[in-house]
Amino acid sequence: MRADRGERTIPGAFDRHRGLLFSIAYRMLGSVMEAEDAVQEAYLRWRRASGEEVRSEKAYLSAVVTRLCIDRLRSARARREEYVGPWLPEPLPDERAPDVAETVALEDSLSMAFLVLLESLTPVERAVFLLREVFGYGYAEIAGIVGKSEANCRQISRRARASVAARRPRFERSPEQGERLMREFLEACAAGDMGGLLAVLADDVTLWSDGGGKTRAARNPIHGAANVARFLLGTLQKAPTGFAVRPARINGSPGLVGYFGDGRPQSATTFGLSGGRISEIRLVVNPEKLEGVRPLPPEGGR
Repeated sequence: MRADRGERTIPGAFDRHRGLLFSIAYRMLGSVMEAEDAVQEAYLRWRRASGEEVRSEKAYLSAVVTRLCIDRLRSARARREEYVGPWLPEPLPDERAPDVAETVALEDSLSMAFLVLLESLTPVERAVFLLREVFGYGYAEIAGIVGKSEANCRQISRRARASVAARRPRFERSPEQGERLMREFLEACAAGDMGGLLAVLADDVTLWSDGGGKTRAARNPIHGAANVARFLLGTLQKAPTGFAVRPARINGSPGLVGYFGDGRPQSATTFGLSGGRISEIRLVVNPEKLEGVRPLPPEGGR
């Protein structure tokens, strides 16, 4: 066996790049499970590749995982069009991937709002935009990854950047304010306090609820503070026995996880803040998208 091929059987040689590969794949796909599958497939291809193919491990693996994601996005387009209700990314609790948001720029690109925004781009546009704007790849390397000319990649990047900038919401980034709003939001919901809830919701707040047809959820976005508050309080009135909510960091930002009485995750909620209030709420209740959220430990282990 050749020495360079034998070296790739050492897990550490691949693990050096695993965090980067997952970071690219999750932002491309919006799914923890699919991202992990893409990373695993990249590993298998890396193991089988010849020395001539792998002149740079990082470059080879980045190219493989990006191309796998482009293929998956193309095949998923029909499924997304048939999805029941709003489609939201699979929540990513911070403990599942502690190294995917090491900088403010990476953390911003991890938010639910940003990932939903990427849905407006084609698979190739998304790849070029992420590799250039988020991960800092050069155009020559991006061109080799996506199979386009360098000049074409520059045009794609410019077009994608303009599209994202035109739609990207401007959220406030104050940890203290976020914690205060989460606390007041929770207190108002727990008490069934309509006035208290309206005090923390922006007048033009929007709520998206993703059940995927698997469980009860709003099939259309809900707009306006009064409508959102009524929906939230009405939903909580129907909560199962033993239902509990805990603060959590989701996709790099403060959020909430709801649990059934037996500790299984029931929901994951993320927020966008603007003007000192909550301006966006994204609520994931599709059980298939909550498999990456850890169960609540038994009472004795909490």
